[in-house]
Amino acid sequence: MHTRSHRGLFGNRNAYTLFTLVKYLTYAALCFNTWLFFQEELGALQHTFADGFKPQQFIQVFSATIDTFSWVVLLLLFELETWIIPDEKLTGWVKRSIHWVRLLCGVIIVYAFTGYWAELAQFFRLQAQPVSDLCQLADQGLSVILDLDDYVALTASNCSGYGSEIFRMEGTRIVGDAAHFDSARWLAWTDVINAGTWILVVIMLEVEVRLQLRGALSQSVTSVTRVLKFVLYGTLLVCAAYWGYAGDFLDFWDAFLWLFAFIFIEMNVFEWQAQAADSEALEAA
Repeated sequence: MHTRSHRGLFGNRNAYTLFTLVKYLTYAALCFNTWLFFQEELGALQHTFADGFKPQQFIQVFSATIDTFSWVVLLLLFELETWIIPDEKLTGWVKRSIHWVRLLCGVIIVYAFTGYWAELAQFFRLQAQPVSDLCQLADQGLSVILDLDDYVALTASNCSGYGSEIFRMEGTRIVGDAAHFDSARWLAWTDVINAGTWILVVIMLEVEVRLQLRGALSQSVTSVTRVLKFVLYGTLLVCAAYWGYAGDFLDFWDAFLWLFAFIFIEMNVFEWQAQAADSEALEAA
């Protein structure tokens, strides 16, 4: 066991201070994003479930908020375990508490994934409308889709510029043309792929952390996880790029911050492994 000593990784105190500042500013920005997702989903609620929603649909309504909040807690737990708490204190009830809370967060994240999937499925339940112009449905208490989780009340002033194939989302008052529903569907697919990929990333990190605590993280295991994480992080980068291309700034910004945040976690794990190896070498000597 060894006490964490991080400054040697950076060469001088200023570099260490800058690293710490940027890291925790990133974590704070992710906390703020939770609030932004809540505001976005709360705004969409009046259109997607205008007549109210059932308790089992709560995860579909606030999937991004619940997912992001759980990930923030999970991120902070990884920070505690890989950077802040010394190995000699990472035992007993402290270790068990972190692992149980992390397990709970993992369950919630998987649950949130089902919410993304349910939202995607909803975009395949469209009913063709017997009109060829969206303006024929204006001022009837309906909402028009602009993009995923982005809807406005349909009025005579905003009904133009849509195609001739008009659809209504089943169980909602949301209408739009095929092009807008297709665009939202692709974004919903991106949410599902992104959420599923992050679940795989955290599984990989969990394996590394547990093996590291047991002193059983071999070079061969590290080599395999490195390749797998390269593929997973590459997938996440593609998702972020697509959000940027589609003009979904909040999802793009959030994806960028999460990738940036997990670079810090990966650096934590890397230095933790290096310090453990140095300690073992000293003990052997």
